[in-house]
Amino acid sequence: MSTTEIAVFAAYATLLVGLSVFGIHRYAMAILYYRHKYALPTPRGRFEKPPRVTIQLPIFNEMYVTERLIDSVARIEWPRESLEIQVLDDSTDETQGIARACVERHRAAGLDIRYVHRTNRKGFKAGALENGLATATGELVAIFDADFVPPADFLVRAIPHFTDPKVGVVQARWGHINRDASLLAEVQAILLDGHFVIEHGARSRSGRFFNFNGTAGVWRRAAIEEGGGWQHDTLTEDLDLSYRAQMKGWRFVYLKDLVTPAELPVEMNAFKAQQHRWAKGSIQVALKILPALRRADLPAHVRREGYLHLTANLAYLMMIPLAILLPVTVVVRVSHGPLEVLLFDLPMFALASVSVVAFYVASQAEQGRTLWQRVKHIPMVMAVGIGLSVNQARAVVEALMGYETGFARTPKLGDGAARGGQPVRSLAQRSYRAAATFQPLVELGLAAYMTYGVIFLVRREEYWSLPFLILFQIGYAYVGLWSVYEGLRGTVVRWARALAPAAAE
Repeated sequence: MSTTEIAVFAAYATLLVGLSVFGIHRYAMAILYYRHKYALPTPRGRFEKPPRVTIQLPIFNEMYVTERLIDSVARIEWPRESLEIQVLDDSTDETQGIARACVERHRAAGLDIRYVHRTNRKGFKAGALENGLATATGELVAIFDADFVPPADFLVRAIPHFTDPKVGVVQARWGHINRDASLLAEVQAILLDGHFVIEHGARSRSGRFFNFNGTAGVWRRAAIEEGGGWQHDTLTEDLDLSYRAQMKGWRFVYLKDLVTPAELPVEMNAFKAQQHRWAKGSIQVALKILPALRRADLPAHVRREGYLHLTANLAYLMMIPLAILLPVTVVVRVSHGPLEVLLFDLPMFALASVSVVAFYVASQAEQGRTLWQRVKHIPMVMAVGIGLSVNQARAVVEALMGYETGFARTPKLGDGAARGGQPVRSLAQRSYRAAATFQPLVELGLAAYMTYGVIFLVRREEYWSLPFLILFQIGYAYVGLWSVYEGLRGTVVRWARALAPAAAE
């Protein structure tokens, strides 16, 4: 090899080794989960008197799902004298009228429910929760986002765990109302299942830190206050407060079998906006929390897991240069035969990529799915994870550079709640859409670049790296094409709406 070839290979190898660290972490999570699989959380006793519970419902421009949310929460079983509900509405559209009417209907039926409207969005969701907490009367605070439909027995199953005075949070598992709506929805469901089934199960049952997920959970009010309250200097206020509270000694409980259904984003740009916010927020929290975590009087394994948990999205920074180098290394090394691939690429591929397969297959197996159901979508899960790397890397860079952005809500459309997972609304009926960006052009450029590598290998009849290249090609093409399609489709619809009044005149 020439000096240039050695430099290219060295950079490629370094990136693969870095990604392998996070791959090994996935293996570790799966092993930890199965080691502690039967360490199920059990309430210590019973309350002599039902504690007072405040349920907070933070919403912002959620006209399609607000009534569904409030109606489902109104059906929750808990002594009415020990329950209050706060509808924390920051909306600027007709959601206000829908929420007010729904609140008045349930108030007339005897429910202690209040409508709280802010005229500004200071602190976004964290600000709304903080504002509501100022007048809340409950010693326990349950939180549900607008796209959730909590089961009636949610509090009956969650609250008994607070008989342990050191329990600060009880978190439920997210379910998926519209999992069968599309391939994208199925991929999202599998990604979330990995987080909620394997990661949460492993961390919570082994005594490591895990996070409240912003919804479908209950806080002890004292834990919120001792943890420093809701702060809005990051985009993931839930992750931030979770670590601050646990470092104060509060214990979190995760209930895998308490499933709270929620609506998955049905559009690629909405999904990307959500993932961008989560990735950026996690790095913001890492920058804020890691110094304190390093100094905290905690077992080494707890601190080590916290480092990996909070910095996991740094892997996306490695994926972009890896994607650029991958076809180059193929061209450089294709004349050197298969030995290098067998000795280096395959072990690194097993650590960085096969770990993804094992991780998500395990999450599906733990939910009782058949072998075919466990594996049929895994290639697309891997491809979409790669395709998201531009979006996520941008989020990480913004966080590292301190670039501030607003809280971009994920549009909820009321899809799949009552029609077998099929979308309820046509495009023309949808008022909420995620903003389109320049990113799809970068994603499509990378897809074309990967296509060059695929063609080169096929022509040379060298197939050792072909599966890896195809995953990158499909991932970038799928994410980029759908983003462009939705952006163009949204533009056409906006033009049609603008022209409709003129045509009517």
